[in-house]
Amino acid sequence: MSTLVALVTGLVVGAVVAAAVVLLVRRPAAVPPPGSGEPDGAAREAQLARRLLDLMDPAVLVLDVDDAVVLANPAARGLGIVRDRRLLVPELLRLVRDVRAGGGRRADVQLPGDLVGTGPRMVGVHGVRLESGPAPAPGPVALVLQDVTEARRVEAVRRDFVANVGHELKTPVGALGLLAEAMQGAADDPETVQRFAARMAHEADRLARLVRELIDLSRLQGAEPLPELAPVDVDTVLAEAVDRTGLAAAAKGITIAVGGRQGLVVRGVEAQLATAVTNLLANAVAYSPENTRIAVGARARSGFAEIAVTDSGIGIPRQDRARVFERFYRVDQSRATKTGGTGLGLAIVKHVASNHGGSVSVWSEEGLGSTFTLRIPLAVEDTSDRPDPAGEAPGAVAGQLQEGRS
Repeated sequence: MSTLVALVTGLVVGAVVAAAVVLLVRRPAAVPPPGSGEPDGAAREAQLARRLLDLMDPAVLVLDVDDAVVLANPAARGLGIVRDRRLLVPELLRLVRDVRAGGGRRADVQLPGDLVGTGPRMVGVHGVRLESGPAPAPGPVALVLQDVTEARRVEAVRRDFVANVGHELKTPVGALGLLAEAMQGAADDPETVQRFAARMAHEADRLARLVRELIDLSRLQGAEPLPELAPVDVDTVLAEAVDRTGLAAAAKGITIAVGGRQGLVVRGVEAQLATAVTNLLANAVAYSPENTRIAVGARARSGFAEIAVTDSGIGIPRQDRARVFERFYRVDQSRATKTGGTGLGLAIVKHVASNHGGSVSVWSEEGLGSTFTLRIPLAVEDTSDRPDPAGEAPGAVAGQLQEGRS
């Protein structure tokens, strides 16, 4: 539905722009010269048309028969693709020549980052001839450029998401089917049936967790409006997250040490923040060796509460650190299969942080472990970096963990 609305909107905008450009090209003077005989109404129309083009978001260019720019609205010049009367993007010039040769053209064009100044941008371009007649025909050509960078990114993300979801769902569903068949064939062997049943329960739990996290991620990405932010006690969030991961940690003999500054309050949604910290702790438990320690703590810094989770796990290779927050991305696919991970936990943390006006980052060294830091704006401005006397800063807890490794 949104795609259809965008298409209709684009067609309407294109028609309005084309009409305004034609009016300006045919009546380029804002004020008629004395004795020209042109009625004041025509000059008024030209003024309004130029004002319309100047105020519109789409970038509009008109090039004459020599490919010189004779009209460029502020949006076009703001893209940095016009210098004096020259169009600086060769692909746009090729599109202009194609329009002259065969009529109207539509295409997506990548604008170089060094021209735009904010990184590469993708624009949807509609090129039209402003003079009627059989092609090819020389004459002015108008280009209407609409920034579609975000739209194309969302489309690519959606395609990848659907493909990844299909792949991830296929694995546990296929495993359940095979295990059910195996159980039927081993009906006379209770021990084998029990083993297969335990495996089916594991796969069913993995499937349920995947579906649950997909729903959570969909909500965080805008399928549902974000609830109103309210004061949230960080100590309560940490206690809830530790409680949720306590059983998994105990099963591996892992101790969770809680420290840092107490009494911090952030603005947010308590359930979402608890889920984010739980995911960080669960990730630390899954990738830490048995009988080790995990540290979690908070501190106030520059108006944010920084919640740090430090483990003594396998660490993350340098080339993978920038991608660990991507959906379904796993550093070690075989290990993730063994731990039952879905590849969505850290993506959920990233979206929770973004929805709260914060961020999440990672420090890691292979063989030494990792520290994930979640930054959430404080409810009351507090730029003090000093830990509360009753607690420890995350760095201090991490330091104790490092001592335990040596």
